Amino acid sequence: MLDKLEMFVALARERHFGRAAEAFGVSQPSLSAGIRQLEDMLGVQLVRRGSRYQGLTPEGERMLIWALRIVADSKAMRAEMLAARKGLTGRLRIGVIPTAESMLTALTAPLLRRHAALEVAALSASADEIARRIETLELDAGITYLRDLPDRLERLPLYEERLSLLLPERHPLAEQASVDWADLVHAPLCLLSSDMRNRATVNARLAEAGRATPPQIEANSILTIVAHVRSGGWLSVLPEPLQDFFKDLPGLRRAILPGEGEPVVLAFSARAPRPPAVEALIKEAKALAR
Repeated sequence: MLDKLEMFVALARERHFGRAAEAFGVSQPSLSAGIRQLEDMLGVQLVRRGSRYQGLTPEGERMLIWALRIVADSKAMRAEMLAARKGLTGRLRIGVIPTAESMLTALTAPLLRRHAALEVAALSASADEIARRIETLELDAGITYLRDLPDRLERLPLYEERLSLLLPERHPLAEQASVDWADLVHAPLCLLSSDMRNRATVNARLAEAGRATPPQIEANSILTIVAHVRSGGWLSVLPEPLQDFFKDLPGLRRAILPGEGEPVVLAFSARAPRPPAVEALIKEAKALAR
């Protein structure tokens, strides 16, 4: 029955029979047959069918909660038994908000020094995407913002994301002892794209300072932003830890902006027992937060 539950979880996640079959590593007819067998075993229809996938029935939505729980427990059990014999192995999947990418090694470097056979797969994603993928078992954990994190997920504090101004070294603001958001009211800006949670904080503080115009450039790439600032034509606002990554790059200066930081946390499933690799990651997060 477990393999059929895993097929069902894959279908609910992919919302497409062909993609679900590919993700699970079976043919589409085999996946469809497995889902029907699961429905027959349970005596309810789980999936709305037509010429294509049309979503889950109400019974299917309820069953998905159970299926995710059973599949997660099964994976955790197998991982724990394997770790008891061979130590930590396998792949640990971590989602990371783009502004926290430079901080990931603070967790992964000591983790992999202690568990050399473990592999880490890091995925850059939005806060909402990270939360969703942890809940659907696509990720084991995530480095994300505390704000709006679902109560269903456990969290450990890592640090506060303070904002800094990134500017060309010859810009007039680079000579000031301090800068304020009001200094950016009319400045040409290059900012992270509006689908990123960090941007909402930046927008709010710029609006409070009196800025009514959007940035001239938006990008979802940190390298694109840094390149534009280095060209001398634009300023940007980026988190302080991320700017540490570029602190030795010539042609740039930075200045701390006033305002409280945004809490960044390690998020993971609240269910226990958790896979040994996740527990090892949590141990590193606790050591980092001390």
